[in-house]
Amino acid sequence: MTQSTKAAAPATRMPNAGAALPYDVCVVGLGYVGLTLAVALADRGIKVLGVERRRDVVQSLRRGRAHFYETGLDAILARLMKEGSLAATQRLGKTPCAPTYILTVGTPLDTRGKVRMDFIEHALSEIAANMDEDALVVLRSTARIGTARTIAQPLLAASGKRFQLAVCPERTLEGDAMHELQVLPQIIGADDEATRARAATIFRALTNSIVQVSSLETAEIIKLADNSYRDLSFAFGNEMARMCEAFGVRADEVIANGQMGYARTRIAMPGLVGGPCLSKDSHILAQSCETAGLMPDLVRAARRVNERQPKETVRFIVREHRARFAHAAPVIALCGLAFKGRPPVDDMRGAMSLEVLREIRRQAPRAKLRFYDAVCRAADLRPLVGKGQMATSFARAIAGAEIVVIANNHAEFERLTPQEISEGLAARGFVYDYWNLMDDAKRQRLRGRYFALGATAGAHAAPEFQP
Repeated sequence: MTQSTKAAAPATRMPNAGAALPYDVCVVGLGYVGLTLAVALADRGIKVLGVERRRDVVQSLRRGRAHFYETGLDAILARLMKEGSLAATQRLGKTPCAPTYILTVGTPLDTRGKVRMDFIEHALSEIAANMDEDALVVLRSTARIGTARTIAQPLLAASGKRFQLAVCPERTLEGDAMHELQVLPQIIGADDEATRARAATIFRALTNSIVQVSSLETAEIIKLADNSYRDLSFAFGNEMARMCEAFGVRADEVIANGQMGYARTRIAMPGLVGGPCLSKDSHILAQSCETAGLMPDLVRAARRVNERQPKETVRFIVREHRARFAHAAPVIALCGLAFKGRPPVDDMRGAMSLEVLREIRRQAPRAKLRFYDAVCRAADLRPLVGKGQMATSFARAIAGAEIVVIANNHAEFERLTPQEISEGLAARGFVYDYWNLMDDAKRQRLRGRYFALGATAGAHAAPEFQP
């Protein structure tokens, strides 16, 4: 392994090997990963062509508008499009367009929980048909271990052209990608030093923090290990929440105080664990291991803990409502639907709020539902959430609600005052907060009206409400 950790290089044009080609880099797949990378590279002086099959996305990008929320992205995108440093198209033609291709298409799970490889296979076939001799192909999509060697290499080799193949996994934090692309170490994996050096040249345009590893598989495993470890860490926090509730104590108090000044303990606070990476990468790692005859028990167990949480928590929410009200048709405001609120995003891929919603509909089929998110557009949410009322503000969402569920950690919810909540809730109504966003003073003022994940002691104490 080799590593360098210097400041990012100044803006520069990439050397265009061989015959002159119209672009320096072609990024195939302009979802969150691909678009932020394409914009970051173009902003450093590299001429980039982005390929995206969705026509509406390409049209929006050409107008300088991203199809997802990322602070400051639209302004940079619009400038680059106007300058011609970045272009977008729906498909590659027959004429080679760039010496380097970076593959960033999605790898979602199918209905059986198995990772889909068809997007990668289709994109590789398109690249193979378009690339020139000695092209560099970089896999950045998250995929099963062995994808580069057993799928990418044969598909590219079938073209009869010479090529180099590297794996450079994406590891940015959604909502902060434009910053992290400049500071995070970039993993470069390939079977030979020449290919690693060539791939490193691309990413050194963003940062000199480059980590070269000895094989394609090493780089593939690093990405899966990173997210599976995070999944496992969060699962332990969620398991602690279950344990603390069983003994009538608060998990946030146990976790925060237990590790204060004690560096050997670092337990994650409990919360919903989802998103486009954490909801699937552990599954991809486990499926990879199982093909090698290995059962990754810890990885599978962590996923089970995080995936069963909506069922268990909604069971508490429904029981608490039954203890307070004489009817079985609760008015529920589900707030914070994007998979996370900090940094703010509008991404609903892998959002655990949808699993919470499914459980609400299963356990309280007569519930009257309202929905609110601080970032997501109502038009984008409607196909995902189905029947229910879309609210334009938190105040409107909770007005007269009997249950308010806070499903992500957007800063708006942390700023809420006990008065705002008390005035909005129906009499005997309550809040269930998956993120423990209220401090002790706020909890005390909302005593009997506020419950949080890992802190449900005092449930069913409805007559004790404080105004």
